[in-house]
Amino acid sequence: MDMQKIGKFLAELRKSKNLTQDELGEKIGVTNKTVSRWENGNYLPPVEILQMLSKTYGVSINELLSGERLTDEHYKENAEEYIVVDLIKKRKEAKKKLIISCIVAFISLFAGVALIITCGFLSAPLWLQITCIATAIIINALSVGVCCVLTVDAGVYECPECGEKFAPDLKDFVLGAHTLTTRRLKCPACGKKRFCKKRLS
Repeated sequence: MDMQKIGKFLAELRKSKNLTQDELGEKIGVTNKTVSRWENGNYLPPVEILQMLSKTYGVSINELLSGERLTDEHYKENAEEYIVVDLIKKRKEAKKKLIISCIVAFISLFAGVALIITCGFLSAPLWLQITCIATAIIINALSVGVCCVLTVDAGVYECPECGEKFAPDLKDFVLGAHTLTTRRLKCPACGKKRFCKKRLS
């Protein structure tokens, strides 16, 4: 995405509508400084603003993000390019969530086990030992919860029966038997419970 090109195009579109940066800002609910930053290519307007600009200027969001008016052929090419970019971005985010999930699981498991072992070696009162063990169990339970929330949201699962890709709800995810790369889930398309493979996108 060429930010400078987009900024220049936004400025041209605004001028073609005989609007000042102040007038445009007032119309869409931002300051003239914000409009200036977009037109200088420093920032990209958020999705909601892109929709407003699209209506105001009478161009598609695809054209705004391309920084030029597009023919039908170019429009299709650019649309496909943005879909690919979006898929790559989602895949990276899913990988990041899985890595964070693994790190959280490892650290909390290590902390919990270390707490239990330390408690066993200390000649502490029984109430303190019980408190340490309970704390370790709570830490591990919370870490499992955090890992589940991060992992269920990272990517999708593919049904081996019908090929449907879907995101399970948290309850099904937690209760489903699993291996490292698959989880037993009910497919929303065919309704069968199978070991579904994790896919990042």
